[in-house]
Amino acid sequence: MATAGDRIREIRGKRGMTQDQLAEKAGLSKGFLSDVENNKRNVSSQALLRIANVLAASIDYLLRGEHDRPVADREPVVIPPGLSKAAQEMNWSYPETLELLDAYNSVVARRSNRTVPDFNKEDWKKLHSAISKSFG
Repeated sequence: MATAGDRIREIRGKRGMTQDQLAEKAGLSKGFLSDVENNKRNVSSQALLRIANVLAASIDYLLRGEHDRPVADREPVVIPPGLSKAAQEMNWSYPETLELLDAYNSVVARRSNRTVPDFNKEDWKKLHSAISKSFG
């Protein structure tokens, strides 16, 4: 049965990335990534999230091999720095962080003819709070 390390190696290969490239983009050491891919080491949720973002893969696929569309068809997820900081500070899950990013992108798409300033950490927290109050 394939492991998370096997799937990381598989997707990295499909993307034409070296271990060095993936490690650098994910902010991890090449040795750590090599150990994960060779099933010598477990990967933390934080490291898995970084790898998933760089590879544009879902956590579900990396952990269980399940996905809803081919990995090669996905665009990499880019989480803005302010959102990343807010998610870390508030302990938001990866799906919760993506939902917030999707909500933000939906609003921005409706305002496409206006420039929208970059959100900082506090802006993301306020948006999360507003959405939680409305739909929570």
